[in-house]
Amino acid sequence: MSALQKPLHSGFSAASTSGEVIKGIDLTGKIAIVTGGYSGLGLETVRTLRSAGATVIVPARDRDKAAAALRGLDGVELEVMDLARPASIDAFAAKFIDGRRPLHILVNCAGIMACPLERDERGYESQFSTNHLGHFQLTARLWPALRRAGGARVVSVSSWGHRFSPVVFDDPNFEHREYDRWQGYGQSKTANILFALTLDGYGEAHGVRAFSLHPGGILDTGLGKHLSQGELREAGVIDDAGKPILDPAKNLKTVEQGAATIVWCAASPQLNGMGGLYCENSDIAPLASEGRAGGWNTGDATRLTLNGVLPYAVDPASAERLWHLSERLLGFTFKAD
Repeated sequence: MSALQKPLHSGFSAASTSGEVIKGIDLTGKIAIVTGGYSGLGLETVRTLRSAGATVIVPARDRDKAAAALRGLDGVELEVMDLARPASIDAFAAKFIDGRRPLHILVNCAGIMACPLERDERGYESQFSTNHLGHFQLTARLWPALRRAGGARVVSVSSWGHRFSPVVFDDPNFEHREYDRWQGYGQSKTANILFALTLDGYGEAHGVRAFSLHPGGILDTGLGKHLSQGELREAGVIDDAGKPILDPAKNLKTVEQGAATIVWCAASPQLNGMGGLYCENSDIAPLASEGRAGGWNTGDATRLTLNGVLPYAVDPASAERLWHLSERLLGFTFKAD
């Protein structure tokens, strides 16, 4: 798999926007589901897919907040779902499956970052539970609809932050080690990449391809709500006045620029026949040799410019190990056929 992590030279760049990426692509008649689709990158992804003709479904934990954000967007359906609650995921997926509709695009975009230690109702650490396990369960429950599409894509929004930690298989939920919010975030983002790798292997024979990606550093999403102004300044993402620094060359992007790679993975014909790849800047990312990073607040802002995916995040053996761990934690076995 690492040999396939080579840029296509797609013609896009870090500064490309979602509107530029979708230009000329017709999604009329296609159905998409976008988690986190009522704020930040998710909302921009919904707008862009809808502009190309897709019908978009947005599952939301806070229905009223989502309805306000999506007001005025026709062709968008709103449903209730909480990624941290297994019963809620099952109920949402069952309703969609019962409608017998195909699912052409699933964008697993919702996520949390660097939060204090919290646990879901099963006792699982919240970042691993929400960012990875919830999306694993959702994808598995929607699998019949993805197969029914006769050609579908699953897009997992990961992050440069996978550099913060590999998946710690012996203790993914911080039951036997001290909690570190950046390690928790990092392993959940590594898990997003490994998940797409194994999912693509299961899905290829059924016309379902999977991708993961880094959208860039975008402050206007609410993802950084647990970070202080001092941490953000030290990381080099805001100036002394507290305003976001925008520089795509340093992965500091607008929401429209950040959503571009999501949309490219979801809809670009340049990726036809491919899958299991990690992308950035609307292209396939190279394999990186740089080592791990401890967190944003290290005083080294130049680290944000590092590109590529670390080998441990695209290791097939680790991807398979994560898959089986996820099945055990969720209490079911994924059935591809």
